[in-house]
Amino acid sequence: MAQVGDRIPSAALLHKAGGDVTEVDISERVAGRRVVLFGLPGAYTSTCDTAHLPSFVRTADAFRAKGIDEIICVAANDVLVMEHWGEASGAVAAGITMLADWNSELAKGLDLAFSVPAVGLKDRMTRCAMLIENGEIKVLQVEEDSGVCSLTAGEALLEMI
Repeated sequence: MAQVGDRIPSAALLHKAGGDVTEVDISERVAGRRVVLFGLPGAYTSTCDTAHLPSFVRTADAFRAKGIDEIICVAANDVLVMEHWGEASGAVAAGITMLADWNSELAKGLDLAFSVPAVGLKDRMTRCAMLIENGEIKVLQVEEDSGVCSLTAGEALLEMI
């Protein structure tokens, strides 16, 4: 599992804004910047939709006030779902970048992937939140239970920065 001090691996994620889909190498995206990245099991899933994403929408301005260059939400959904969820939830309006880890490349690269075949979840990202500075993980919070969002909520990470 990823740890403080690790570097963010190269992983190809997708971003959709308007009609354009672009590939984002996450290691290049965070290089030379202070970035908050939070990962979650899936768009529109219960805890992700009612607690995790909304906590970062609420705290987006406070993160920027602490010098955060970008807030990124990552989930193992397709780029269309991530775009829609970002718009419907207010995340895009709050300036949060919604990236699709469509093939779980980042989740696997960070050793944060999990599967629950009984409910159709395969290689999803474990609920996490991190501060990245110039590509290095400086703060990392990971939930033991994917149905809980306490250590990884925006407010919890904000207090650690």
